[in-house]
Amino acid sequence: MKLHTLQAIAERLETFGFISRARRVENNTIELSFDKTHTYFFNLTRGHSHIYKALSQRPLQGFAAPFDTLLHTLVSTSRLIAVSVPDGDRILRFTLAPKSSYKEKRIALQLEFTGKNTNAILLDDNEVTIEALRHIDSDSSFRVVKPGVALLPIPPKPPSIRVGADSISAPSASALSIENIDAYLTQRYTQSQQQKIAVSKKVKQTATLKKIQKVTAALERLPDKHALEETAQQYQLQANIILSHLHQIKPYDTALKTYDFEGREVSIPLPKNTVVGRMSEYYFNLSKRAKSKAKNVHIEAENLQSKKAFYENILYAIDHAATLYDLELLVPKRGKQQRKKERMRYGELFWIEDYKVMVGRNSLENQKLLQAAKGNDLWMHTREIPGSHVLIRTDKQNLPDSVIEAAAKLCVDFSTARPGNYLVDYTKRKFVKIQEGSSVEYDKYQTISVRKDGVEIRE
Repeated sequence: MKLHTLQAIAERLETFGFISRARRVENNTIELSFDKTHTYFFNLTRGHSHIYKALSQRPLQGFAAPFDTLLHTLVSTSRLIAVSVPDGDRILRFTLAPKSSYKEKRIALQLEFTGKNTNAILLDDNEVTIEALRHIDSDSSFRVVKPGVALLPIPPKPPSIRVGADSISAPSASALSIENIDAYLTQRYTQSQQQKIAVSKKVKQTATLKKIQKVTAALERLPDKHALEETAQQYQLQANIILSHLHQIKPYDTALKTYDFEGREVSIPLPKNTVVGRMSEYYFNLSKRAKSKAKNVHIEAENLQSKKAFYENILYAIDHAATLYDLELLVPKRGKQQRKKERMRYGELFWIEDYKVMVGRNSLENQKLLQAAKGNDLWMHTREIPGSHVLIRTDKQNLPDSVIEAAAKLCVDFSTARPGNYLVDYTKRKFVKIQEGSSVEYDKYQTISVRKDGVEIRE
């Protein structure tokens, strides 16, 4: 963050009268809305801090740390007294009068863009830290940043000495000023978002491709139906041979060497730790399992094919996603330990504003999700077209409209490849009655309209 840019931003922000909203929208990004009309974002990522202007965004997740609570309480709806760049350093300082105070008092929100030591700090009128985005103790720095501790100023930077032709030419006035700071910050936002989207797409494409490869490998490992049927016949033949030659088998024998029913010499391995009278049963069971597997192998193949198609739809949607929110909706970021705890046996798991959303990838998974759902979970399905069942775990809470809208979009995306206007019905799970398989009847429902346009998800 260049100093002259920060000074131009401070001059612009000082024209506003109050801060209407203050919140954290990403781990290191704070959103401030001024006079309910202009929204600026302050990214405090270490080594990559910057400021941009954009429309107010829906946070990818909620933040409830002490800093976030106080940021909302003290800064939101506060009167803006001054905006400055103290001591000519890369610090943006807001002097505020909180509306939440029962009497007039002043606080400061100090945003520091000083290289790797970026921070957001709330200060009282005695320069004592109220709360901070990052706490710094005495073991890490001489400048302690902790609640209740007076904040020391940042040491001034030593003046740089330049030698040569450059040292005699002063920068022009145009180099030190930005004619339209809002347009400049909006352009910065566009560039930043494009970079973030490109990086996020690459990460999420890689993760989804791994899932496709895993399902493809499982498909390739599926045994052939005819081979399984031949194996079942072979086991049955061996069981019958053992049954007809029980009198020849000794308890210590490891194999039965005899002739089959057509006079050919055979050697059949005998199961260990099995009494002689039950050895034929062992092979009859193997035959039964092979027959069952042969009968159902096509079902497993269909399930795997539907999962593969599901992930291919996600991959296609990632390729054409226009916002970070859409990308996060398709492939949410969760910690490894959290993912392990929340792994699902049936269906695909999504997170929308910290609400768990489960999507069936085929008829079997739709059925399993219905069986496992709680009575107050929200169920939704596209009207009059077959497709994925979607369940939102509510924990008896009222769902925000934004969560219902995003889940309905997922429901449409994975139910049809055709663009158009679609109706999605939703109701509590306790009002859904299973008819047969994943076919249901439901009542006491509401309907939301979803427009699917642009590049549709392929079948």
